[in-house]
Amino acid sequence: MGSDTVLARNEPRESGPWAWTRRISLRHRILAVNVFAVAILVPLIGWRLGLNGTVAFWAAYVLTRPLGASLGDYLSQARADGGRGLGTVGTSALFLATIAAVVTYIRAYPGQWSVRHFARHVLPPEIFRHPSPRADFLFWLSRRIFMPLLVIPLAISTVAAGHFAYWILSGILGPPAHPAAPAGPIVLAAFTATMLIAYDLSYYLYHRMQHHIPILWELHKVHHSAQIMIGVTKDRVHPIDEIMNRWWDGVIPGLCYGIWMFFALDPVEVTVFGINVYVLRNVILMMDFVRHTHLKLCYGRHLNMVLLSPHYHQLHHSIAEKHWDKNFGLGLSIWDRMFGTLVVPEPDEDFVFGLTENEHDEYQSLYKLHVLPLKKIAARIGLSGRRRQTARSDHHAGETV
Repeated sequence: MGSDTVLARNEPRESGPWAWTRRISLRHRILAVNVFAVAILVPLIGWRLGLNGTVAFWAAYVLTRPLGASLGDYLSQARADGGRGLGTVGTSALFLATIAAVVTYIRAYPGQWSVRHFARHVLPPEIFRHPSPRADFLFWLSRRIFMPLLVIPLAISTVAAGHFAYWILSGILGPPAHPAAPAGPIVLAAFTATMLIAYDLSYYLYHRMQHHIPILWELHKVHHSAQIMIGVTKDRVHPIDEIMNRWWDGVIPGLCYGIWMFFALDPVEVTVFGINVYVLRNVILMMDFVRHTHLKLCYGRHLNMVLLSPHYHQLHHSIAEKHWDKNFGLGLSIWDRMFGTLVVPEPDEDFVFGLTENEHDEYQSLYKLHVLPLKKIAARIGLSGRRRQTARSDHHAGETV
């Protein structure tokens, strides 16, 4: 081993907030600066030329994906490496929310630009004054405790459903006939697409059950009790509801996994590529951050035919009776269209969020967000000493049981 290599290994590691820049080659820095400049200039030029705000949003989103060597790395890398430790998902969610804020501001206030006005658009004063955002933030912090438990039900149900489908097909058709060689790119792309569709369908079905099965609805009220949505509202989910949701989320994708494993894919290849499926799933869930804000982002008439934009989901949280039991989907709007639960919001339509008859007022503390659903479930099944009146609880921001 050469002396230069030894010295390089023994050289003290640089630290400080900008240490990451000194560990990136000049070529990568120039590339990062160029990418960043193009990512800013293209949407701005397009906007000045009359480009549709939705197209500008997606252009900016796509162009900012290669920022890994610059700001993205600084935010996502571990603190020990000179970064901020937000991780890939956290950094992407931040970029996504920033782009959405700019695009929705441009669309809502054409021809106007004021830093102060933009700040009020992104962070309305009620975010800081209302108890609902405070409860959201505390609930988000407490959720970190339960995070390790959430992987277990998803893994168990996915593996069990996959092996069940594989076992059934083997019993009917005999052992699989496909070779053990890795599948090609076309098959893997088809596998990825069907797994994402299976997950999206799974989400839609469970979400409908949450609104129509009384016990599940008592748990799901925690999520709908938010009166102001601030991004982390997406994690305002009762731990029991989250665990049951994760278990269910593995069933349909797991069956899909087992069918693919039997007919086309080598099990090792499925496992490796399966990681990418859930990476893509996390990209969808990053958009979940934006749709749980006040930013009225739509994808445009054509994309909305297939995708469920944030504004559509905000309608789902509305307490207006005409919006009850609508827009259950996650990433795709096709299930709501297929089953008759889609309502298209008016352009820039405002909604009032929460539960009907001001029931949301009961859910504005961390203790009540965790305990109150259990008390109401006990009352429903007759385990409490005094049965509560639950008729009014059957109507929320729109749901009927």
